[in-house]
Amino acid sequence: MASPCYLGWDFSTQQLKVIAIDEQLRVIYEDNVHFDKDLPEFKTQGGVYIHSDRLTVTSPVLMWVKALDMILEKMKSSGFNFSQVRALSGAGQQHGSVYWKKGSIQILKNVSSELPLHQSLKGCFSVSNSPIWMDSSTASQCNALEEAVGGAQHLASITGSRAYERFTGNQIAKIYSQNPEVYKQTERISLVSSFAASLFLGTYAPIDYSDGSGMNLLQIWEKVWSKSCLDACAPGLEERLGCPVPSHSVLGTISPYYSQRYGFSPDCKIVAFTGDNPASLAGMRLQEGDIAISLGTSDTLFLWIQEPTPALEGHILCNPVDSQTYMALLCFKNGSLMRERIRGDCASGSWDEFSKALSSTVAGNNGNLGFYFDVMEITPEAVGIHRFNRDNQKVSGFPKEVEIRALIEGQFMAKRIHAEKLGYKVLPRTRILATGGASHNKTILQVLSDVFNAPVYTIDTANSACLGSAYRAIHGLVAERNVSLADVVKSAPEPRLAVTPTAGAEELYRPLLKRYAELEQKVIYNPTSSCLAK
Repeated sequence: MASPCYLGWDFSTQQLKVIAIDEQLRVIYEDNVHFDKDLPEFKTQGGVYIHSDRLTVTSPVLMWVKALDMILEKMKSSGFNFSQVRALSGAGQQHGSVYWKKGSIQILKNVSSELPLHQSLKGCFSVSNSPIWMDSSTASQCNALEEAVGGAQHLASITGSRAYERFTGNQIAKIYSQNPEVYKQTERISLVSSFAASLFLGTYAPIDYSDGSGMNLLQIWEKVWSKSCLDACAPGLEERLGCPVPSHSVLGTISPYYSQRYGFSPDCKIVAFTGDNPASLAGMRLQEGDIAISLGTSDTLFLWIQEPTPALEGHILCNPVDSQTYMALLCFKNGSLMRERIRGDCASGSWDEFSKALSSTVAGNNGNLGFYFDVMEITPEAVGIHRFNRDNQKVSGFPKEVEIRALIEGQFMAKRIHAEKLGYKVLPRTRILATGGASHNKTILQVLSDVFNAPVYTIDTANSACLGSAYRAIHGLVAERNVSLADVVKSAPEPRLAVTPTAGAEELYRPLLKRYAELEQKVIYNPTSSCLAK
């Protein structure tokens, strides 16, 4: 009989990815469907639609469903043995929401194995374009929510975060206020993660505690929905969300559709899906004291924390692999898309040229600092390109190689400044664990190591959310017996040391970090510069 394996899925912004691992935690299969390239009929750019107001950002739900059909067909064609899959779990881009039309549960339960899923489900969604994490169109809903619960800090103390425009509660409030009929026709609201789990389960999957912490709706201490937050967003919301569950929960067995169409074992278990950032925490096997940085479409910085103190900046989420603890998260919207844009402008679209330019400039960039926000940034709230010379004077442009270093140093200095504002300290034992596309670029990692004055390690796959999901699939089968994720994955390869800080980096960057933090205040409160780079 074929040896058992476990699948990890990642429904991310630009693609759908899957990884299979065996019982020795070795990756035995990897594949992806790239939305823009492989599903051109949806006409997305970067997997999304940016609407004419430049604030509203959505993705077509059926594109995600069709991507799942496509990747399963690819696996089938390659001879993948679905019958050996004992369990699967997955991740979804955080905060995005999916709206199931009344009556959809019956369709979901009874899909015909003769048809691809997207054909059966095409009439199931009351909102065809899902609001996603890049959306920043709900300022008025955020204000109303904070007001309803007694202020921003009070909301953070309840839910782990002040009101954020991308957070799901505020997106639901917008849909309810602008389209009450659409809301009325909706019987269930899923996160992208629980929506994806629902496709495999053949019924509505519950939201897990960890991804549920990114909605401005869950009381993170008691792990129940906050009545005051629900009431402030929309009526009848609790029944549309269902009860949240621990992130390691086994939700049930796979829908018969997958056994009939692809040959999955009917006993294959579905472990609760979670957000992509929590799944990355599992994939990197974060330890307390470590900092993890995911360099993806958005850049995220997160760590394992025992006693969180929610603040007006950053987020506290329930820990996806240990229900008793928490994770802290800082999100920076201008991540890889910003790096790719500057690579196009300053390095002929070549990473090699980009890296050479970065290496050719000195650490500290001779005091030249820059802020690069093509879209409205989350941390801090600012937009536009802002360049400052060594005398803190605003300048209209930098030479190409100075521009490249200003971008990379600026992105990493912001991460250190905002992490330290939340009370984090870089300790002698601190490791930075890097993942995501840019974690393959050693020149970029050297700047990261120097700015934080800590060694940077990488893990074997840039798809840590996917790998974390596969690990969580295994963990879900034993979690009820109090087996920890660390026990389950102890035979996984250790993170690889990529770079160590250059001698003197701390002394060099300490005054620059102070300057950068002071200039950031100017950028936030005096957003006078053009939103466009020269």
